[in-house]
Amino acid sequence: MNEWIKRIITQIRTLWGKWSVLQRIILIGIVLAAITGIIVLVRVSAAPSLVPVIDAPIRDEDALDRIVARINQEGVKTSVAPGGIVMVSDDRTARRIRSILIREDLIPSGTDPWAIFDRDRWTITDFERNVNLRRAITAMITDHIKALDDVDSADVTIVSPERELFAADQNPVTASVIIIPKPGSDITENRKKIEGIQKILRFAVEGLKDENIVITDQNGIVLNDFEGMAAIDRQGLIERQQKYIHQQEAHYRAIILKSLQETYSADRVRDLNIKIDMDMSQRAVNTEEFFPITIQPDNPNTPYDDSQLVASITRSKSTSATEWEGTGFNPEGPPGVEGQTAPAFRDMSNLYGRVKQETLTNNEEINRRSIQEDRSPSIDRVTVSVNIDGQWKIKYDEKRQPLVLSDGSIEREYIPIPPEDLRSTVVLIQNAIGYNQGRGDAVTVENIRFDRTRQFADEDAAYFRSRQFQFTLMLFLLGVAAVLIAFVVIRMILRERERRRRLREEELARQHQMMRESALRQAEEEGVDVSMSVEERKRMELQETVINMAKEHPEDAAQLIRTWLLEE
Repeated sequence: MNEWIKRIITQIRTLWGKWSVLQRIILIGIVLAAITGIIVLVRVSAAPSLVPVIDAPIRDEDALDRIVARINQEGVKTSVAPGGIVMVSDDRTARRIRSILIREDLIPSGTDPWAIFDRDRWTITDFERNVNLRRAITAMITDHIKALDDVDSADVTIVSPERELFAADQNPVTASVIIIPKPGSDITENRKKIEGIQKILRFAVEGLKDENIVITDQNGIVLNDFEGMAAIDRQGLIERQQKYIHQQEAHYRAIILKSLQETYSADRVRDLNIKIDMDMSQRAVNTEEFFPITIQPDNPNTPYDDSQLVASITRSKSTSATEWEGTGFNPEGPPGVEGQTAPAFRDMSNLYGRVKQETLTNNEEINRRSIQEDRSPSIDRVTVSVNIDGQWKIKYDEKRQPLVLSDGSIEREYIPIPPEDLRSTVVLIQNAIGYNQGRGDAVTVENIRFDRTRQFADEDAAYFRSRQFQFTLMLFLLGVAAVLIAFVVIRMILRERERRRRLREEELARQHQMMRESALRQAEEEGVDVSMSVEERKRMELQETVINMAKEHPEDAAQLIRTWLLEE
C-alpha cells in the first residue's frame, strides 16, 4: 500500500514538473472551485428550514413593517420571503409569534383567518372532512394557547351546531377553554392576555362571538367575565389615580423640602405635609364667549390706555313707517253666507279710526369665540403645612465656658425665627406650588420648637466626656513629664556617682603607682638588683598607656580601668 502511494506521488511530481505555468494555475483554480462548491453545498444543506408565521402573503408594506418590528421586540430572528411571507426558525416559535400578533391586532385585515390555522388533510366524505376540520381547528387552537408563555396546559372544546334553514332557529357556535397557568404567571389577573385568547378563538372559529366564549382556570373560575370585573377595573383605576396623586405630592414635597433645608438646614426643617386634591375626570367642554370689538388698539408708547372698544357695530339698518286713517271695513263674504269675523271686531265695523306705525330694525355684529377643549385631570386644591424650628445657642460665662445648670445640663437659649423670614418662606412655597387663591390653596408656615431633649442630653454627655478626656489627658501628660524629670534626675545622680567612683579609682591607682615607684627608687638607692618580670613590665606599660589616654579621653580611660579592675 505504501509503495502504491509512493508511486502515485512520484507520478504526480513527474506530471507537475512537465506541466507549464498556465496548466498549473488552471489545476489550482479547479481544485479551489471544487473545495468552495463543497463548502457552499454543506452550508446550504446544513441551514435550518424556516416556518411561515402567516401562510398568506402580506401585501401591505406598513403592516409588514409593524409585524417584523413586533417580532424583533421578542428577540426572534425573522426573515421575509419573496411575496411578503414572514418566516421564523421553528414551528413552536411561529405559534407563539402568531398568538402575539392576533392578541395585539397586528394581523392585516385582508388576511384570511383560516390561513393562520391551515393544515392539509386528505378526506373522503364531507362528514369526515368536517370532522377532521373541526379536530384540526381545535388542535391548532390548543397548540396556540399552549405556546403562550403564561399557559402551562390548555383544554379547548368547540361546539359547531348544524346549519338550520332559518337564521332564527340557528344555534350559536360556542367554545370553552380551561387553562392551567404557569407558576408565577399573572394571566388570571391580566385582562389583556385573556382578551388575546378570546381573539385567537374568534379568528379561528367562524361565527364565534365573545359572549359565547367561556375561559376558566383549573379551579373553574371564569376569567373572561369582563362585565363582572367592572368593579375590579374601577378599583384598579382608583389605585392608579391615587398613585399618581401621591407621586405629584412627593414631587412637590421633594422640591420644597430641598429648598427649605438648604436655607434653614435639614435638622431644622423636618415636618412638611402637602395634600393635593385632583379632579381625575376627563370632560369635553364647549365654551362660547362674547367680548367687545376693538376699534383702536392701545398705543404702548402712551402711559394711559387709549384703546377704543365698542360692544357691537351696526351691520345693517332697516326703517319702515305706516300711517292709516279712515273707516274700518270687515268683509262678510258672499251674499247669504255669514262671515268669519270675530264678534269683538264685528262690533267695531264702520267706525272711524287712525293708525300710525314706525319700525326700526338694526342688525349688530359682536365678537364671538367658540372654544372646544378636553380637560384632563387638573388640580383642584393644594395645601402645604411646614414646621421650622428656631435656633438654640449655648450660654457662656466670662471665661468662655458653658454655663451648667443645677441638674448637670448645659444652659441654652432659644432664638425663634423672625416673622419676616416666615413670610418670605410662605412666598417661596407659594411660588413653588403655583399658588392660586381662587381654587382655595393654602400655605401655612409655623415656628414650633422640636423636642430636642435627647439631642441635648447626647450633646451634654459628649461635652462632659470631652472635658473628662482632656482632664485625663492632662494628668497623663503631667505624669509622663514627672517620670521624665525623675529619670533625668536619677540619671544625673548616677552619672555623678559614677564620676566620683571613677575619681576614687584613679586616686587609688595613682597611690599604688606612687608606692611602686617609691619602692623602686628605694631599692635602687640601697643597691639592690631589682629584676622585673615580663608581666610587671606589661602592666607598667599598660598603666602608662592608661594614664596618657585618661588625659585625652577620660571616659574611655575609665572604661579601661574598670575592665582592668575586673580582671584582677
